[in-house]
Amino acid sequence: MDGIFRFLAVVKYLIAGLGNIGSEYELTRHNIGFLALDRIADNHKLKFETNRLADKAELKYKGRQLHLIKPNTYMNLSGKAVGYWLQDLKIPKENLLVIVDDIALPFGSLRMRTKGSAAGHNGLKNIELVLGGQAYARLRFGIGDDFSKGQQVDFVLSNFSKDEIGELPSLMDKTADMVYSFCTIGAERTMNFFND
Repeated sequence: MDGIFRFLAVVKYLIAGLGNIGSEYELTRHNIGFLALDRIADNHKLKFETNRLADKAELKYKGRQLHLIKPNTYMNLSGKAVGYWLQDLKIPKENLLVIVDDIALPFGSLRMRTKGSAAGHNGLKNIELVLGGQAYARLRFGIGDDFSKGQQVDFVLSNFSKDEIGELPSLMDKTADMVYSFCTIGAERTMNFFND
């Protein structure tokens, strides 16, 4: 009997890293969400498997069940995958965390928010549309704004610089720590500990 209750008590989280599928996008700034989840998977020897609307992996962490998804719908339809998996796994919206690139933050700056506007980000816009609002947690990874007027799309879809690639592993580990923290002590305390 105890075993049944322990099983029922497992708290589930959906961690959605945003990006675009295809090798041509692999190391682009817009794919920071994919890269963050790949780092978590590598650290825990997890394997992503292609499933409904996403590549998916699962991680047990301190009594929590983390469902990691990389939507394979392309960035602009990310909400489709997020909405599907929230519903399929019966995960409450407050246990959703979306990892996303942000040009408004300097490179490597990490900020968690429990709500907020999409700020022109098409992936977030689509999630907002599907979920019917802005009240969901997101972890914004700064990619900087080193581009000329009208060059934003080219910039986010370009590869990281050599120097940035050198910094990525430690930044990915900090991102992972923020994910674990969100799932164990909650968004507010994570924001107090980690936000730049």
